[in-house]
Amino acid sequence: MKQITLVFYDRDFCGEWRYPLPDEARLAVFFADLNRELAGCDVCFDYCHEPNVTLRVRGYGDLLNSIRIRSPQQGFASLCLSQALGPSPATDLLDDIRRALRRVAFSPESIAPEGGEQLCHNCGCGC
Repeated sequence: MKQITLVFYDRDFCGEWRYPLPDEARLAVFFADLNRELAGCDVCFDYCHEPNVTLRVRGYGDLLNSIRIRSPQQGFASLCLSQALGPSPATDLLDDIRRALRRVAFSPESIAPEGGEQLCHNCGCGC
């Protein structure tokens, strides 16, 4: 079974920009629903918090960079959401998380490799 973990780094919101983050109860329901929806697909999703790493957040792109996907079986040790997704069409965090997790689970080959044609967005992921 593929194990895919979403990692929330700590965030330091800079300036006036803010985004309402889902609380623990909402995240638990979100992941339970996602695992139930994809129960027959040999994939399991979970999440954790990494309080020892803090990234500055000045906008939605930075927020996506502060959330990482770990899936060693798929070849991703610390993939930031913005690299997995590209631009977000609606800036809906839970929808973007769902899209990124599904992409890693079912079409990892569609994600540009490190050093590909991606521009570095200076989030610390090394791309």
